[in-house]
Amino acid sequence: MTESSLADPSTAVDWPSDIFRVLKDWDVRQVCHVPDAGHLKLLTQCEDDNDIRTVTLTTEEEGVALLLGAWLGGERGCLLMQSSGVGNTINMLSLAKTCRYPLLMLVTMRGEYGEFNPWQVPMGQATRATMEAMGVIVLDAWEGERVGETVEAAAKLAFNGQAAVAVCLTQRVIGAKDFRALAEPKP
Repeated sequence: MTESSLADPSTAVDWPSDIFRVLKDWDVRQVCHVPDAGHLKLLTQCEDDNDIRTVTLTTEEEGVALLLGAWLGGERGCLLMQSSGVGNTINMLSLAKTCRYPLLMLVTMRGEYGEFNPWQVPMGQATRATMEAMGVIVLDAWEGERVGETVEAAAKLAFNGQAAVAVCLTQRVIGAKDFRALAEPKP
């Protein structure tokens, strides 16, 4: 699948590496995720780092509990997911709200800027309101150049304030998939 002209890869900033540097600076030791192409480069960097344990989840709500366990064990963690997975976390986010532990989440967005798949739109549009209703502080990253500083601000809020914080990595940053690319014959 290719990215559309809505995201020009030739001018792309290496925001996954910016995020990785923030995770290292904040001594994040556990990164959990449900596989997502939007997080692929970041996940590869985390998997290649001997100080970070990556855990593949079967569903996103497992990550909310896993990161509570990491914190209780003295380690910091981060949950990576796609906006379509936020709906799976609703019940478990009550754990973060009640226990007030650091919960840093990085969410690749779908259902917005240039989305081709109508099934992604409802949860993509409800992501912010859903998380805010559960007490999560939500920050948006609209420009690749600002992803690092946005994740840095989120890490400060989460780890210094024992808060649940999510950064929504918008489709302007990650690139919008193009329906036409799916229909084009492969050479």
